[in-house]
Amino acid sequence: MSFHRSAIFTALLSVSTAIAVAPSSAGATTLLDLLRGGPGRQAKATPNASLEQQARGGLEMGDPEPLPKVKGPQYYTYKSEAQRLIAIKLPQAVEPQPAAAETEADAASAVTTGAIAPAGAGGAPAAEAAPLDPRQFLAATKVKATDDVAKVVEAYYSNPDKPMIWVTDEGLSERGRLAQEALAEADQYGLAPEDYALTVPAAAVDAADQERFQRDLMNFEVALSAKVAAYVQDTQRGRINPNKISGYHDFKRKTVNLGSLLDMLRRSPDVKAYLRTRNPQSPQFVAMREELARLRAEDAAADKTVVTIAPGTVLKPGQTNPELVNIIAAIKQIASPDIQAAHAATLATQSQSTVYGPELVELVKAAQKELGLKPDGVVGPATIRAMTGHSNAEKIAKLVASMEALRWLPNELGERHVFINQPAFRAYYINEGREQLSMRVVVGSKANQTYFFQDQIETVEFNPYWGVPQSIIINEMLPKLRADPSYLDRLGYEVSSAGRKIPSSHVDWYRNPRVDVRQPPGGDNALGELKILFPNDHAIYMHDTPSKSYFNRDMRALSHGCVRLAEPRVMAAAVMGTTVEEIGRQIASGQNRAVQVPQKIPVYVSYFTAWPNKDGVIEYFDDVYARDTATQKAFKATTDARTPRV
Repeated sequence: MSFHRSAIFTALLSVSTAIAVAPSSAGATTLLDLLRGGPGRQAKATPNASLEQQARGGLEMGDPEPLPKVKGPQYYTYKSEAQRLIAIKLPQAVEPQPAAAETEADAASAVTTGAIAPAGAGGAPAAEAAPLDPRQFLAATKVKATDDVAKVVEAYYSNPDKPMIWVTDEGLSERGRLAQEALAEADQYGLAPEDYALTVPAAAVDAADQERFQRDLMNFEVALSAKVAAYVQDTQRGRINPNKISGYHDFKRKTVNLGSLLDMLRRSPDVKAYLRTRNPQSPQFVAMREELARLRAEDAAADKTVVTIAPGTVLKPGQTNPELVNIIAAIKQIASPDIQAAHAATLATQSQSTVYGPELVELVKAAQKELGLKPDGVVGPATIRAMTGHSNAEKIAKLVASMEALRWLPNELGERHVFINQPAFRAYYINEGREQLSMRVVVGSKANQTYFFQDQIETVEFNPYWGVPQSIIINEMLPKLRADPSYLDRLGYEVSSAGRKIPSSHVDWYRNPRVDVRQPPGGDNALGELKILFPNDHAIYMHDTPSKSYFNRDMRALSHGCVRLAEPRVMAAAVMGTTVEEIGRQIASGQNRAVQVPQKIPVYVSYFTAWPNKDGVIEYFDDVYARDTATQKAFKATTDARTPRV
């Protein structure tokens, strides 16, 4: 339910609404069959050609109008933000001034102290060059940075009154050393230390090498300021631009004020502490950071026996499988003391069994229930993943991607908000900073992914109409309508063009007319009893559904993009600040009615494969849309762009 309108217009071959004589009817899968599990099998109109063949178009059928398609957003090849040379403009060239003795006594003194060299050929004393002023080399530095970082660095060093921050005439200052230490610890906060790494210039080996050394020091000074500014910017908004990952990401990228940063760092009594505090301080981020440290420490002292179950294992009651031994071993590791006690005899006597008998089925069901899975006794991918968990390496990768994504959201999510986590297939209502309710949801399928964005809940609509998205009309209904133009009429849908209702049987579906289709309120309405709206460009909202069985599945990426709620009345009561009973009365009226929520509520339609539960414990989820994988590629592209080629 969530494709861009621009893509829709491109896909349509014509916007005419010609009225034509309808072809003869043919059997068709109902629209609710589509909504409850995707396109069904299409009935045959003739013994020789399937409905799909008739509707598909093509030269073999003599169809002059092939079926158009509406394509959803795409994933992109990530391109890091462009960098340019930092151009420092000094008010005037700084010229080194030769030392001169004002009197003969001064000259003699200078000779003895080494300020002036002894007389050269011809007896005249040779004056030694004055120490170099390193600032004269600022304009010659060759450091690259993004435009906003470059502007901050240029403004600071183009001012002759601003002192150096990171170096002295002799080399790296203590402040510079602390800054480098802080940048080297970036991985503690989900960032990449290599993005900010610099090599300290080698000291001059003799007087002749002094100019090279001073030039390198100035280059290092400017480069470290640029790296620190980039680090601070990354801590606030993330090191990658999410909108460049895919069309499914929709964020207004944060603006980070760097204007006074270098002055703050110059004056700060503890540069390292200051840089640490620029990272997010929200409870969710802190929980992730602590979990990241724990996992890395655990890896460093790893001595835990890892139980593995062969990939692709599926075990049903009554079957025989050697992997059953590993399944039982995994349950022993993760089961609670209550399960261990209740099934002690089974664990003691059947731990080496390969026959999946009744006692072991009950053990597995108990473990599944405790893990929040459907307790059906069938051991499949979801059960195996829950039992064996993700490896530490997988968890660390999920945490790093999730810490990055958290930086795209506001620093504080709000005391009251709705949080939808797509990989978890759950929606949460947070009130006064605490989780008040949590429920299962169905989100978009891999072909019709739910977007990642934030908005505000504004309206609850009772007994809603369902306006069928053009993507569904074109991609899924059009084949049926070409074979059976009365298809929508028979199912009770309303068809209109330019605001005028027309029978679907009067539309020439071969000309792909631009028409609006909606389903009236009722028991079979695809949106069920209500929908909760937060107006956005993607036509995504939360709603009820008649397809209740989907909530019993562990993998619930099944919709056309909107978010289906397992308990819509409960969520509606929460956002309306009323009771479930009152929501029921509104529905019982049978009237289509939209009601504004008393106060707009932030909603985060998010994507986190690692997220803390209400007790602060990090839970891990599968990367259902492979967005973490895309994020990892963006990380690499960013690091490659920031690391000078040798």
